[in-house]
Amino acid sequence: MKMIKRKHPRFNVPNYGAKKRKRVMARWRKQRGVDNKKRIYKSGYGAVPNTGYKNSEKVRFRKNGIALEKVIHNERELLQIGGGDVVAKFAHDISLRKRIALQEIADKKGIKVSNRVR
Repeated sequence: MKMIKRKHPRFNVPNYGAKKRKRVMARWRKQRGVDNKKRIYKSGYGAVPNTGYKNSEKVRFRKNGIALEKVIHNERELLQIGGGDVVAKFAHDISLRKRIALQEIADKKGIKVSNRVR
């Protein structure tokens, strides 16, 4: 059964998208200024992240609301995944040679990999 994650608005810093402020990047930084309107939750200044945007525990940390994604660093971690609703994701610091070897093991065991080597 597929559960859908709830959407939330984009959390940007104030003045993002303003004509005069072209260098303001799309990112989130908590507002700490004394007179900052966004810090005091004034309307019209955009959404601020808080716990009300959290998804339910059934859906949290899942990819597309279906599969739980586990980060894999080595062969032992890959073999601990039993399949089912768990998908492997290779860590960013794994070399290409190791990725290809781990991918072959995953194919033999029938484990799905989200960031496969092309």
